[in-house]
Amino acid sequence: MKIRIEWTYRTPKGAEITCRSEEMPAAQGLLFAEDMEKTGRAKHITFIDSFNITWTVKEMKAYLKEVETEPHNITVYFDGGFDRTTSESGLGCAIYYEQSGKSYRLRKNIFSAELKSNNEAEYAALYMSIVELELLNVHHLPVCFLGDSQVVINQLSGEWPALEKDLAAWADKIDEKLKELGIQPEYKVVSRKENTEADRLATQALNGIDITGFKEIMKD
Repeated sequence: MKIRIEWTYRTPKGAEITCRSEEMPAAQGLLFAEDMEKTGRAKHITFIDSFNITWTVKEMKAYLKEVETEPHNITVYFDGGFDRTTSESGLGCAIYYEQSGKSYRLRKNIFSAELKSNNEAEYAALYMSIVELELLNVHHLPVCFLGDSQVVINQLSGEWPALEKDLAAWADKIDEKLKELGIQPEYKVVSRKENTEADRLATQALNGIDITGFKEIMKD
């Protein structure tokens, strides 16, 4: 979750001014708020999230304590491959997240014979990753989605219009699912090299190799 801090600053002579910070991760915002409280000059400290909901310091502490035992700090790599000769598709995603002080990776791929283009396969791969997030019980959190499809990333981020009917339908479906889960998406285009893992999963699906893997990532 990303938030802004709003507080009233009071000088020793009693003059007051209301201030609001730039957006930042909730955990970082709580650290700033606790430090401001120690000065004795910051009053009425509240947090405002991306949905314009207001949180008290006590509520934010409770939320961060609760979310520590749930998946958070989530990054999703996705990729879709389409074989024009056979009209078959492979979808792949790799999800990295933290939970209860540990780091994990989930890998998933799916074969499909129902899609019509590479762009549609890319959209389907992204949707598949969101379904996996739902199964992990991810909700009301920011999630970074990384893919090498400029079409999908730019259309979902609003930079490009989705003029094709099939792609617009996928974009609407994804937006609705994210809204249902309360997920705040951040979309980034990465190079094919940076997206190798998801690409390999999509290729394996096209070749009839099913992958569903879960692994704890040991920290150095």
